[in-house]
Amino acid sequence: MRQVYGAKELSDILGVSESKSYEYIRIMNSELKEKGFLTVRGKVPAAYVQERFFGVKAGETA
Repeated sequence: MRQVYGAKELSDILGVSESKSYEYIRIMNSELKEKGFLTVRGKVPAAYVQERFFGVKAGETA
């Protein structure tokens, strides 16, 4: 599993368009910045995607 997802990977996982994926990435990166994390433009941590979309925190099993 990858550490970070770009818009293409996120669109494949969620079944949405790449433009919608970029919107989600901007939202999640904004949330992470508010929490004090460093972010990379156009990428989002895979663990945070799992938590926000599927309710699974790192280290938990679904």
